Amino acid sequence: DLHECGAVKFGEFKLKSGIMSPIYFDLRVTVSFPSLMSDVSDLLFEAVEGLKYDTVCGVPYTALPMATVISVRHNIPMLIRRKEEKSYGTKKIVEGVIVPGQACLIIEDVVTSGTSVWETTEVLRAEKLAVTDAVVLLDRQQGGIAMLKSKDVTLH
Repeated sequence: DLHECGAVKFGEFKLKSGIMSPIYFDLRVTVSFPSLMSDVSDLLFEAVEGLKYDTVCGVPYTALPMATVISVRHNIPMLIRRKEEKSYGTKKIVEGVIVPGQACLIIEDVVTSGTSVWETTEVLRAEKLAVTDAVVLLDRQQGGIAMLKSKDVTLH
């Protein structure tokens, strides 16, 4: 299904990590395929079955809809991490009700080096949330698991 909807692309692509890859996973297109978005979100939720957490936060921007589906379907509070701090209004970088000490599960679509998950972890930890776990649909097996583990984040 991911290939059919255009989420898997072949060619030459530079990843955020700077690595060149002949395959690119563009899961942003899943928002146009509700059934597929539902299936992907279910897979992520099932991957952390039994894990205890109080809230979820999707890595911006691709994982936000997945986190939303999980939040609504399972009645789990959600936080939204902005990529940039607002220069107006509340100027928050994290939206939603933050309860210091609560466990927050990070939701991500693809992990290569782990940098995007780590950036989100840092922001959430700065808000006094306990972040020890992240779940990903696809691990490119290029060092992300080890890097996150070194920073006390387990990738599922």
